[in-house]
Amino acid sequence: MPRTLLARTFLLLAVLVLLTTAAWLSLFRYMDAEPRARETAQLAASAVNLIRASLFAAAPERRFGLFAEFSSREGIRLLPAEPEDVIEAMPDSRFFTLLQRELHQRLGEHTRIAASVDNVPGFWVSFRLDEGDDEEYWLVLPRERAKRSFAGHWLVWGLLAVALALAVAWYIASRISRPLKAMAQSAETVGRGQIPAPLPEDGADELSRLASAFNTMAADLQRNEKERSEVLAGISHDLRTPLTRLRLEAELSVADENARQAVVSDIEQMESVISQFMDYARAESGEAPVPTDLPALLAGVAARQASVGRQIATELAPLDELLLRPKAMARAVTNLVDNAAKYAGGEISLKLSADANEIRIEVSDHGPGIPDSEVDRLKRPFTRLEAARTNATGTGLGLAIVERIARLHNGHLDLLANPGGGLLVRLSLPIRR
Repeated sequence: MPRTLLARTFLLLAVLVLLTTAAWLSLFRYMDAEPRARETAQLAASAVNLIRASLFAAAPERRFGLFAEFSSREGIRLLPAEPEDVIEAMPDSRFFTLLQRELHQRLGEHTRIAASVDNVPGFWVSFRLDEGDDEEYWLVLPRERAKRSFAGHWLVWGLLAVALALAVAWYIASRISRPLKAMAQSAETVGRGQIPAPLPEDGADELSRLASAFNTMAADLQRNEKERSEVLAGISHDLRTPLTRLRLEAELSVADENARQAVVSDIEQMESVISQFMDYARAESGEAPVPTDLPALLAGVAARQASVGRQIATELAPLDELLLRPKAMARAVTNLVDNAAKYAGGEISLKLSADANEIRIEVSDHGPGIPDSEVDRLKRPFTRLEAARTNATGTGLGLAIVERIARLHNGHLDLLANPGGGLLVRLSLPIRR
């Protein structure tokens, strides 16, 4: 079966049309057999009776000329039946069975029909001049009189009817599948975290109600997402001021060095959590794509990471400027490097490559990696893999932010096993110039 709804619906309708047409033709052939057999038998019986009457009425010396006249004008031949005649029976079909029965009723039970005698094709009908006479003759009629064929114009009209029915079937199938296809595309757009265009709420009542419900759902999702981002941004912004005061109080009031460092460390961790909340809230803040030198942007991220003591091995292929959201891309790559440093440690690799259709940004480490069964879960907000990656703390928003930014660029995020051991995170984006 084809995979698309349009093809499946059209195929089912086409099968229905063809089966219905075949059933109609079979019924027509069945119903047409009896009147056609009766008509053909009547023609043959009339010819036999005409010949009988002509032979009885004609003088013996004129019978030969009479036979020649029948053959030239009517295509009818008369031959004596011989015991050694090689007879080919008519096809074993309902039509010829009915024809044989009708001829028996009109000419007698001794009447035979044949498709050929002594390898001479035709419509052969045997008869006797008199019922009590043992001498038998063959009447050879043109084979066309015993053929059943549909007229050419009926065949043409039948083909036109089938073609019209198939065209209507295609129209019906496309009318059903078109709004569903548009809805599937809009659902994919929602899945990428983008806002789809409202679906037209027309057509059949069921499809109109479905489109209206989908539009309402998409609007509700957009509103809920906006409200959640605003709440996160508001809470994070409001917490920064008291945290700054706490840090200042700790620096000035706590005399014990170890205690002061512990308090400052806790405050820094809280500020880091707040920063991730702000990043998550800003992931869809409306930054417009602009022509961006991506290799230079990634080199800047690597330089900033190197300034805080992280070893970053870069391999950046030269690229022309691309349409990207530069702040969002910098935030995404920084999150990936931070995750690699926090959970794996050691040397981190940052690689940029491209082909004709997409660019790939890869951040790899040599840490413990993650199980394949946890890949999809770790892309969701507020999820972490404690057992697989040390006891580092965090909000579980790092990969969720990167996943969101990837969807904003119509790309995708993949968590793969590093061939050298560890984790390879690949951010794939379509090329837009």
